[in-house]
Amino acid sequence: MFCILKAAWWVFLLLFIGFAALVSWGSFDIRQNYFLKAYSSNPDRKERKIALTFDDGPHQMTEKVLDLLQQYNAKATFFCIGTQIEKYPNIMQRIVGEGHVVGNHTYSHSKSFGFFPSAKVKEEIRKNDDLLFEFTHKKIKFFRPPFGVTNPNVAKAIAATKHTVIGWNVRSLDTLIQNEDAILKRIKNKAKPGSIVLLHDTSLKTVRVLEQLLLFLQSEKYDMVAIDKLLNLPAYED
Repeated sequence: MFCILKAAWWVFLLLFIGFAALVSWGSFDIRQNYFLKAYSSNPDRKERKIALTFDDGPHQMTEKVLDLLQQYNAKATFFCIGTQIEKYPNIMQRIVGEGHVVGNHTYSHSKSFGFFPSAKVKEEIRKNDDLLFEFTHKKIKFFRPPFGVTNPNVAKAIAATKHTVIGWNVRSLDTLIQNEDAILKRIKNKAKPGSIVLLHDTSLKTVRVLEQLLLFLQSEKYDMVAIDKLLNLPAYED
């Protein structure tokens, strides 16, 4: 009997560890759609279209990003933080004025976002929506959670705010990798028609990578479009 109970205990433990690992993976890999539906690419897109997305701005470096996008006739999607919008309203205005799409990346981008109750998540989203409305004069539809974290509280908040969640399938790791050539190689190896590329408009390193990336995409005959054009989904609601 003791052996049977001991074996049962180990089976229970292994099942628990497996379940915890699955939930953790689902929480941190937005592509899994574990807690909510997120659009991380358009696998049906056969034309050579790709979406470049930039998180955590607006920032001083955003202007250099915008200069490059303008030079290569590329459109992008910027997932903006509310506190950064308050710091750089003129840059925010330029993003919108030059025809790029903007999305919600919460008001504060708190490191504790994954532990927020659903009411706090909704507050973060709606406060940032109000800021973005001042520039777009429309309700924002696209939302990207900080760090790509999803969980039941985030799912509950999104069900209430009715946002479209946007992920990615090409993660540049430009905030972690220091070598610019390694970042560029990583993107080039993973990029394909219908891809959504995650970048950050917050460092000169990424700006230098972006210049080489745009040159590469142009040579490969890619059309760099905003998320709404890649997914055929509305970015705003009147």
